[in-house]
Amino acid sequence: MTDLQAPLPSPLRGSSFSPEGAKGTYAVKECFLTLQGEGVQAGARAVFLRFAGCNLWTGREQDRAAAQCNFCDTDFVGTDGEGGGKFAGPEELAGRVEELWGAGTEERLVVITGGEPMLQLDEPLVDALHARGFRVAVETNGTLPALPGLDWICVSPKAGTEVVQRKGNELKLVWPQDGIDPAKLERWEFDHFLVQPMDCAEREAALEAAIRLAMERPKWRLSLQAHKVIGLP
Repeated sequence: MTDLQAPLPSPLRGSSFSPEGAKGTYAVKECFLTLQGEGVQAGARAVFLRFAGCNLWTGREQDRAAAQCNFCDTDFVGTDGEGGGKFAGPEELAGRVEELWGAGTEERLVVITGGEPMLQLDEPLVDALHARGFRVAVETNGTLPALPGLDWICVSPKAGTEVVQRKGNELKLVWPQDGIDPAKLERWEFDHFLVQPMDCAEREAALEAAIRLAMERPKWRLSLQAHKVIGLP
């Protein structure tokens, strides 16, 4: 969907991760079959592909306080997760995704996330997944432009960062975040606007804040992390 792509490039700011896809190898933290746990596509059967590395945080706890994104609830460091590893080229990784999906060619969905997937995701991998019948969805922080040909773009903006990907299918705002004005985000070109309570020590307060935002601004819908409720990874 080329009309969803941002027109401007963006440098990698504050990243300690070198994208390995550029060298022909993909570093994958984990890859497994599950149900999508959040957002508009929640409940859909999907292969979940998490790339290692992020441009907003190193993933090390000692760096969290100074990171551009300091509330991340995800382990994206290394390649030691379920189904993780180094994959030598798009055909090998796409083949692994197809193997995990198993029999059946209808409604194939792969959700690519991170960390920040745009550090490694490239057109050859998107093409290889499409050739195997997959709809390719990404979950990104939006600081890097999305690739052409993606079927679903979910952007989750982080306060204090320059978001260049302001078009897509789904804007998912983790809330509350100081320094983000939801009214300004409503000017961006997305089909769905979701507010999701931050997974933090003050969970009840975050939930109340997210509910309040959705009640006060009807453009927003409440999104919960269903996979955490029912115990899926």
